Amino acid sequence: MPPLKDEVPISIVFESTEVTGTLSRILSPRTVEGILGALPITSRTFLWKEEVYFEIPITIGPEKPRSSVTAGALAYWPPSRAFCIFFGSSQPYSPVNLVGRLVTTPDEVRKVKQGEWVTVKLK
Repeated sequence: MPPLKDEVPISIVFESTEVTGTLSRILSPRTVEGILGALPITSRTFLWKEEVYFEIPITIGPEKPRSSVTAGALAYWPPSRAFCIFFGSSQPYSPVNLVGRLVTTPDEVRKVKQGEWVTVKLK
């Protein structure tokens, strides 16, 4: 079996756009492994301030929770079992597990509308 890479490239495909990112095992190892084990994931989007989030089929509690993130951050929000993509200066509603970052410019995510289908998959 080949060694695990610390960063895993992913594609996030919305109805209106597609972005790429990386999941980093160093940030929240249990959370990232849970997400990777559930891929591909398809869900419907919700918008909150400058964040797109959607429910994913994993349940993991807080892991190195953060109350502050930067634009382009990818995170998991334990209370709603949600994958979060931050594209502006707004902050999480409550602490999140940081899991990675966008490679594509965060501004691309501004095109996403509430209720769009989204699929997260390995790149």
